[in-house]
Amino acid sequence: MNCINLGEENSIFNTFISEIRNIETQQDSMRFRRNVERMGEIFAYEISKQLSYQNTAITTPLGTANIPLSTDKIVLATILRAGLPLHQGFLNYFDGAENGFIGAYRKTASDHSFTIETDYLACPNVDGKTVILSDPMLASGESILVALNVLKKRGTAKHIHIAILIASQVGVNYVLNNLPDNATLWVGAIDNELNANAYIVPGLGDAGDLAFGEKI
Repeated sequence: MNCINLGEENSIFNTFISEIRNIETQQDSMRFRRNVERMGEIFAYEISKQLSYQNTAITTPLGTANIPLSTDKIVLATILRAGLPLHQGFLNYFDGAENGFIGAYRKTASDHSFTIETDYLACPNVDGKTVILSDPMLASGESILVALNVLKKRGTAKHIHIAILIASQVGVNYVLNNLPDNATLWVGAIDNELNANAYIVPGLGDAGDLAFGEKI
């Protein structure tokens, strides 16, 4: 599999990255959610370029136009709850897609080690379909692999696109070493540091809390 970093190109995407990182802009949760949603839309547009297409005759009031339309059946999947705004951005563009939702969380031990637990899966069959799995952050990379293993219960996808806003280099390396050839990793930015608590530095903090408020 390969990794595509949208943040390496000069575009308005980086404006949105800067705002979701900015500690002052983060005080406005509505703006945070909207910026994440916008980035989901940009990811969706870029990923759409890698889908399969077929010329389709479209009847207009004055004639017929042949337009290349995607033949892929899309399943949009995300990890609750932090992934919801990013997922919505994808859904704005792939509005005919099926949807999957995964409940996953860190279970932390007293020595600060943790395991990824899953307690919820609502997803259609993915056999032969293109799956786009989105999550705002890729820290250690373990949660994404757990999510993908859970999705395997619903079949074998034609191709898997993983979309991440901010990733650690450690997480990127881990994912690239453990995913199959029919997968593509998309990121908005890669940070070099992963601290002792497995949080990305400089990162942006807790994406779920910033979007929806602190949890108890």
